[in-house]
Amino acid sequence: MTRQVHAAMTVLFGSIIAMTLVNCASQEAKSTEQLLVAADFQVRYADSPQKLAKLETLTQRKLVAHPSDGGVRYVYADAAGCKCVYAGDEQAYQQYQKMAVNEKIANEQVMTARMNQDAAMDWGAWGPWRPYAW
Repeated sequence: MTRQVHAAMTVLFGSIIAMTLVNCASQEAKSTEQLLVAADFQVRYADSPQKLAKLETLTQRKLVAHPSDGGVRYVYADAAGCKCVYAGDEQAYQQYQKMAVNEKIANEQVMTARMNQDAAMDWGAWGPWRPYAW
């Protein structure tokens, strides 16, 4: 394999990995935002330059507790994605936590089922495999 082909393949695989990581982060944010809405968090959009500037000062894509009127308000900011902030009280936060745990368990069960299905695959039925020639 020539150096040029090797370099091109390296760049290609690097790009694929980078795109995959960005997509995973985006999917994770969407899942979190869907859970927040389902847990009764309120959504406010940054519909002015002033609100967007304020939104960008908040911790991004992490649920953070902020003191508010003698209680706690939980805030999730997403300036890069929806340009919005999600805010909820203690009850909404507890509901979100329960839903997040349930989603994690469900995802783990799906992964386990897929791994079991792959392990049960009878690869010998396909005949001999020859090694890939890269």
